[in-house]
Amino acid sequence: MTTPVQRRDAVLRAMRDHPISQRRACVLIGVDPKTVRRDRPPDNREIREEMHKIAEKRRRFGYRRVGIMLERKGMIMNAKKLYRIYREEGLSVRRRRGRKRERGSRTPMPVPLRPNQRWF
Repeated sequence: MTTPVQRRDAVLRAMRDHPISQRRACVLIGVDPKTVRRDRPPDNREIREEMHKIAEKRRRFGYRRVGIMLERKGMIMNAKKLYRIYREEGLSVRRRRGRKRERGSRTPMPVPLRPNQRWF
Protein backbone atom coordinates (compact mmCIF):
# COMPACT_ATOMS: atom_id res chain seq x y z
CA MET A 1 0.00 0.00 0.00
CA THR A 2 1.32 3.41 -0.89
CA THR A 3 1.26 6.40 1.38
CA PRO A 4 -0.30 9.74 0.41
CA VAL A 5 3.18 11.24 0.09
CA GLN A 6 4.22 8.53 -2.37
CA ARG A 7 1.05 9.04 -4.44
CA ARG A 8 1.62 12.81 -4.42
CA ASP A 9 5.20 12.27 -5.61
CA ALA A 10 3.93 9.96 -8.36
CA VAL A 11 1.57 12.67 -9.63
CA LEU A 12 4.35 15.28 -9.61
CA ARG A 13 6.69 12.87 -11.43
CA ALA A 14 4.02 12.15 -14.07
CA MET A 15 3.49 15.87 -14.64
CA ARG A 16 7.24 16.45 -14.95
CA ASP A 17 7.92 13.53 -17.32
CA HIS A 18 4.82 13.83 -19.53
CA PRO A 19 2.97 16.84 -20.96
CA ILE A 20 -0.25 16.30 -18.98
CA SER A 21 -2.22 18.49 -16.62
CA GLN A 22 -2.37 18.10 -12.88
CA ARG A 23 -6.01 17.07 -13.06
CA ARG A 24 -5.30 14.37 -15.66
CA ALA A 25 -2.31 13.01 -13.69
CA CYS A 26 -4.45 12.80 -10.55
CA VAL A 27 -7.17 10.87 -12.39
CA LEU A 28 -4.63 8.43 -13.87
CA ILE A 29 -2.95 7.72 -10.51
CA GLY A 30 -6.17 7.87 -8.51
CA VAL A 31 -5.34 10.75 -6.18
CA ASP A 32 -7.55 13.60 -5.06
CA PRO A 33 -6.15 16.85 -6.57
CA LYS A 34 -6.39 18.59 -3.20
CA THR A 35 -3.65 16.36 -1.80
CA VAL A 36 -1.32 17.42 -4.61
CA ARG A 37 -2.04 21.14 -4.38
CA ARG A 38 -1.71 21.51 -0.65
CA ASP A 39 1.72 21.48 0.93
CA ARG A 40 1.71 20.05 4.41
CA PRO A 41 3.17 22.44 6.97
CA PRO A 42 6.23 21.04 8.76
CA ASP A 43 5.71 19.86 12.32
CA ASN A 44 7.25 22.06 14.95
CA ARG A 45 10.12 20.29 16.70
CA GLU A 46 9.68 22.50 19.79
CA ILE A 47 6.16 21.14 20.33
CA ARG A 48 7.36 17.54 20.15
CA GLU A 49 10.15 18.22 22.66
CA GLU A 50 7.76 19.99 25.02
CA MET A 51 5.32 17.08 24.79
CA HIS A 52 8.11 14.70 25.80
CA LYS A 53 9.04 16.88 28.77
CA ILE A 54 5.44 16.98 29.99
CA ALA A 55 4.93 13.23 29.43
CA GLU A 56 8.12 12.36 31.32
CA LYS A 57 7.15 14.55 34.25
CA ARG A 58 3.45 13.60 34.28
CA ARG A 59 3.22 9.94 33.29
CA ARG A 60 -0.54 9.71 33.83
CA PHE A 61 -1.41 12.56 31.44
CA GLY A 62 -3.03 11.63 28.14
CA TYR A 63 -2.91 13.67 24.95
CA ARG A 64 -5.80 15.93 26.01
CA ARG A 65 -4.18 16.94 29.28
CA VAL A 66 -0.81 17.39 27.52
CA GLY A 67 -2.62 19.68 25.06
CA ILE A 68 -3.93 21.80 27.94
CA MET A 69 -0.42 22.07 29.37
CA LEU A 70 0.90 23.13 25.95
CA GLU A 71 -1.85 25.76 25.64
CA ARG A 72 -0.73 27.23 28.95
CA LYS A 73 2.73 27.64 27.42
CA GLY A 74 1.27 29.34 24.32
CA MET A 75 1.46 26.35 21.95
CA ILE A 76 -2.10 25.98 20.63
CA MET A 77 -2.99 23.35 18.05
CA ASN A 78 -5.82 21.24 16.67
CA ALA A 79 -6.82 18.17 18.73
CA LYS A 80 -6.36 15.86 15.73
CA LYS A 81 -2.85 17.12 15.08
CA LEU A 82 -2.06 16.88 18.80
CA TYR A 83 -3.22 13.26 18.91
CA ARG A 84 -1.29 12.41 15.72
CA ILE A 85 1.96 13.83 17.08
CA TYR A 86 1.32 12.17 20.47
CA ARG A 87 1.01 8.76 18.78
CA GLU A 88 3.95 9.34 16.39
CA GLU A 89 6.20 10.10 19.33
CA GLY A 90 5.18 6.81 20.96
CA LEU A 91 3.67 8.49 24.00
CA SER A 92 0.86 6.84 25.90
CA VAL A 93 -0.55 6.71 29.39
CA ARG A 94 1.31 4.18 31.49
CA ARG A 95 -0.90 1.28 32.47
CA ARG A 96 -1.39 0.64 36.13
CA ARG A 97 -0.77 -2.86 37.37
CA GLY A 98 -3.52 -4.76 39.11
CA ARG A 99 -3.51 -5.00 42.87
CA LYS A 100 -1.82 -7.98 44.45
CA ARG A 101 -4.18 -10.48 45.95
CA GLU A 102 -3.66 -12.61 48.99
CA ARG A 103 -2.05 -15.95 48.32
CA GLY A 104 -2.61 -19.09 50.27
CA SER A 105 -4.60 -22.27 50.36
CA ARG A 106 -8.33 -22.11 50.51
CA THR A 107 -10.21 -24.11 53.09
CA PRO A 108 -12.75 -26.58 51.75
CA MET A 109 -16.41 -25.67 52.03
CA PRO A 110 -17.97 -27.21 55.17
CA VAL A 111 -20.47 -29.99 54.61
CA PRO A 112 -23.96 -29.23 56.01
CA LEU A 113 -24.95 -31.47 58.88
CA ARG A 114 -28.72 -31.15 58.37
CA PRO A 115 -31.07 -29.87 55.63
CA ASN A 116 -31.40 -26.10 55.09
CA GLN A 117 -28.32 -25.37 57.18
CA ARG A 118 -26.55 -22.09 56.33
CA TRP A 119 -22.98 -21.06 56.96
CA PHE A 120 -21.03 -17.85 56.49
